[in-house]
Amino acid sequence: MNFPHLVSLAAYLAAHGVLCLRFTCKGLNIAHRAKAFKTVVEYLKLSEDYKLSGVFLAGRSMGSRAAASVIRQLSQEEDDFIQGLVCLSYPLHRPKLQTKLRDEDLLFIRCPVLFVSGSADEMCEKQLLEGVASKMKVPKKIHWIDKANHGMAVKGRTTDDVMEEINAQVLSWLRENIELECK
Repeated sequence: MNFPHLVSLAAYLAAHGVLCLRFTCKGLNIAHRAKAFKTVVEYLKLSEDYKLSGVFLAGRSMGSRAAASVIRQLSQEEDDFIQGLVCLSYPLHRPKLQTKLRDEDLLFIRCPVLFVSGSADEMCEKQLLEGVASKMKVPKKIHWIDKANHGMAVKGRTTDDVMEEINAQVLSWLRENIELECK
């Protein structure tokens, strides 16, 4: 939740009129994180305090994987509450283990998806993500941060500079997809 990229993105989106809720989930167990994510989504869906008609889920690394898992689980409810997914540094595979892809949830998602990944991400080889995206049956976009690693660090660029690029891409994509509904 306090990862600098997520703090920057939430502040940027909020400054442009997008309500953001950040939360944290301790532990590296994907099932535990997905359960926590699902609980937050269900709270927002039923909340009388917010009265939201829909949300976009976003996460970084394992958080994006957990968000994808939740969207797949909830898509079986024939509900359009979740309108899209933003994946920052999606961990498509373990470092140096490109033969075992973590694409099982991505292939069943029924709403628009934005991937923002580094072209030098050791957990998301460019060709592999593009191959998975080509199999997805939903609107999707991949924005590559040139020479960025999994942590979005780019030699010769400041963190703020990289974040400006990421923030602008996410806001632009949200504006393009804000009216789309999951199919």
